Amino acid sequence: MIRERAESGVRVLILLVVGTMAGAAAFTHVHDLTVAHGQPDWIGWANAVAVELMAIYLGLEIRARRRTGRPVGLVGVLLIAFALLSLAAQVAEAEPSVWGWIVAAVPSLAFLALVKVVLSSAPTTAPAPEPDQPQGDWYDEPQPVELAPPTPVMPPASVAVLPPIKAIQPNRPQVVGIIR
Repeated sequence: MIRERAESGVRVLILLVVGTMAGAAAFTHVHDLTVAHGQPDWIGWANAVAVELMAIYLGLEIRARRRTGRPVGLVGVLLIAFALLSLAAQVAEAEPSVWGWIVAAVPSLAFLALVKVVLSSAPTTAPAPEPDQPQGDWYDEPQPVELAPPTPVMPPASVAVLPPIKAIQPNRPQVVGIIR
């Protein structure tokens, strides 16, 4: 028990350290890229917050939707889009070489991997306790209901039945034209 708690604590500590460092790098790259392309400083930070926190929020939303059996398609596409935006900002700020791009992408990829591992791990739940009573006593058995046969509905004897109404054609006078 103590060993499991220590291991869990170490995992949380690693997640926090990697998350903090990767988040700082990602926030800074998105901010710097935004400012380098003509936006004010505060918009740079707003973009960084929007891009990075949306990726985390969408990951949490996917987990909540899976728990309740709702579809995750659109949320998954949005998560990929925001993760790619973050990654693109980091690569765009890097030295224009393969190694520069790889090194710049490491914090974002590491953080995304940790988020994926944390969000995909199923929470452990204790099995439901067995009831003390047999299953037959869990609910009342439905009782059969006897229905009386329907009685035909007859019109009262005092109602007179009228013959159908015939369509009456009005007499139309025939107009005879004079042809000259």
